[in-house]
Amino acid sequence: MYDLGAQFVFDKEKAISKEKAVFKGKKYRITVLTDKLLRIEYSEKGIFNDRPTQFALFRNFDVPYFNIKQDERYLDISTNYFNLTYVKDSDIKSTSNLRITLEGTDKVWYYTNPEVRNFNANMLNLDGKKILFQKGLFSTDGFASINDSNTFVVNDDGSLASRKEEVIDIYVFMYRNDFTSILKDYFLLTGIPPMLPRYAFGIWWSKDFKYNDDMINRLFIRFTKEEIPISVLLLDKDWHSREYNGRKELETGYSFNKELIKDPTVFIKNIHNRGIRIGLNVNPKEGILPNEVNYNEARKYINVLEGVPIKYAPYSPVFLDVYFKLLIHPLESIGIDFFWNDFHDDTNTNIYFANSHYGYLDSGRADIKRGMYIARNPMISSHRYGILYSGKTKVGWNTLKLLPETYSSASNIGISWWSHDIGGFSGGIEDGELYTRYIQLGCFSPIFRIHVDKGRYYKREPWRWNVQTFEIVKEYMQLRNKLIPYIYSEAYRYHKDGLPIIQPLYYKNIEIYDDALFKNQYYFGKEFLICPITSKKDQIMNRVVHKFYLPKGTWYDFKTGKKFPGERSHVSFFKDEDYPVFVRSGAVIPMARSISNNPVSPTFLDINIFQGRSNVYELYEDDGTSNLYKKGDYLKTAIDYNYQENNYTVIIRAVEGKAGIIPDKRNYRIKFRNTRKTSDISINFDGTIMPFTSYEDERDFIIEVKDVNTIGQLTVICKGKAIEIDAVRLINEDIDEIISDLSIETSLKDEISSILFSNNTIKKKRISIRKLKKKGLEEKFIRMFIKLLEYIEQI
Repeated sequence: MYDLGAQFVFDKEKAISKEKAVFKGKKYRITVLTDKLLRIEYSEKGIFNDRPTQFALFRNFDVPYFNIKQDERYLDISTNYFNLTYVKDSDIKSTSNLRITLEGTDKVWYYTNPEVRNFNANMLNLDGKKILFQKGLFSTDGFASINDSNTFVVNDDGSLASRKEEVIDIYVFMYRNDFTSILKDYFLLTGIPPMLPRYAFGIWWSKDFKYNDDMINRLFIRFTKEEIPISVLLLDKDWHSREYNGRKELETGYSFNKELIKDPTVFIKNIHNRGIRIGLNVNPKEGILPNEVNYNEARKYINVLEGVPIKYAPYSPVFLDVYFKLLIHPLESIGIDFFWNDFHDDTNTNIYFANSHYGYLDSGRADIKRGMYIARNPMISSHRYGILYSGKTKVGWNTLKLLPETYSSASNIGISWWSHDIGGFSGGIEDGELYTRYIQLGCFSPIFRIHVDKGRYYKREPWRWNVQTFEIVKEYMQLRNKLIPYIYSEAYRYHKDGLPIIQPLYYKNIEIYDDALFKNQYYFGKEFLICPITSKKDQIMNRVVHKFYLPKGTWYDFKTGKKFPGERSHVSFFKDEDYPVFVRSGAVIPMARSISNNPVSPTFLDINIFQGRSNVYELYEDDGTSNLYKKGDYLKTAIDYNYQENNYTVIIRAVEGKAGIIPDKRNYRIKFRNTRKTSDISINFDGTIMPFTSYEDERDFIIEVKDVNTIGQLTVICKGKAIEIDAVRLINEDIDEIISDLSIETSLKDEISSILFSNNTIKKKRISIRKLKKKGLEEKFIRMFIKLLEYIEQI
């Protein structure tokens, strides 16, 4: 064995199932892992594997309750979720030998079941000719299986090796409609999703461009001037030397190009002083070239002729040891925060796994620094390895249309941390409307990473667009930064409870899956529902006409506060500055009040509360960068909103963790949405009366309390008569606003309004609109109003 490092070693005892859960014969072994999860093994030679694999790391589940009936020939196992019957030691591929029935249904899993109702999961990249989908866990059958027969095993030293024996090794998930529960089983089996560093949820800047020290300095001076927060600088491949021995445009390198970055240590320190983290593109494809500083040192361990490149060998323990200790760790020692492995070869995806597996595990080897890595999809248990990079995407509406589906479908196999090129990488046509819609989607995406090709006419810097586009983009980039307290708390729920931050609408409304208009909608954490805009606006109306579905309950537009009834579809009209983001009644949204490149736990916290339902939101905080949260260094704060009509109570209290993790004192601004001002307010902290200020801001009532200890209980009570504003969204208001904005003779607008808002039938309204042509109404406006009447008819 080779001592590769403790960070790569797994506890082999945790990979062994408890004896009472195992049923074994000469050729078979069946393990009841949970009441919903089975492991089925078959080997003609009776050889079974107890080592961790690429897929499964933990099998030492507590023994669940089950009923067992067996004799010399038959085995029958039942839980509340399934009934397994098996003819002992028979070929499991035969339907008559092995059957698993989903309890309470007529649905049966068997080895050759095609599982056609599986919703699949996005697994590959967007820069290829097509997206590859593989089987996921979510299925309307209520079951799914994953074949682990051909994956590598993990040796005691952490190295990976192919299996020597030919076996069948399958995990069968039988869950009916309990998908949330089966995800928890899946994550316990395969490894829990990592807790990413807090800075990862800020905005990333990356451009395939030969930046030098001065260019980057001026770039971030401008970002600061324009009040646009950037948390991550991700340098593309030109940071390193790219020429050697007559070869140019090399993809591989580990030494800074001193012609561009004169003193890397000083450069990194200056970037860190701005509160920005730094990641580097590393593509190990070309191995270790002789121009690398530590090339000769590497030759002491890897036997190659002098001047010959050392080949990339990601499954060799010796190479990996050299790679990390001589190439990666020296860069970390001067302050590099993480790496982006840009190896790409879709004909050899096994290397994708090795890259992510070893790269991610090495990145979190010490408690002082949390694991952080970005790479192509490793294809097996991908949720374990940090952030997935989807490749260099084409600029265009067609690409934008794909992104919501990739986010949603990835959740079907438990993946949340997909990262796409916000704005698109190359090709296409630069378009302000498209750029705006990309940025708005990025605001409500798992990772907000801008990445663009070289070329002076690619415009990802917001200030390079017209004033209107710039202001809208700036607003949503600032909003993303302010939402980090919420996003980070949702990231913790994903890590701890196995609840993906992105969940498709069809998880709770299965009928939506077959509706192309609605299937791309998704929940963004516990409180938000996103209905992405992925098409161009109507140029005459200057709005996108967007149809969306809201589930059961009462919903509010997060920005405007307008109220929408649920369990029905809606048509609405969105200007460039608007985006369909909704929250359910009772939603509690914690946000930072001010922006910052370094998104640490804020001293000033805004809390948006939407009336109509009691709710508790749990805010999670830790130091954001280390692994000390695993040892209890974190704090959870409950924001408890108790709703009664015209009578609200908000209690903010620390409920779990340690003091000293976040600021000792905090200023709160509690914003009651769609609420009138009241003077009947009482506020206390642990029983002591607290001073406060209150005021009305348009439709919202705001209370500010300053210098509140973060350990203890703040209680806010406000009540009054008729303080709730019924902000029902009326379609007539939207249409009236459209008429007001059009370049039409003012006198005609009154006639159009009287036609559209009359009690006449849609048919009569169409006729009346067409008659306005004689009064000078242009044909393009007539067509627009006819189309608008079609939308009204749908509503």
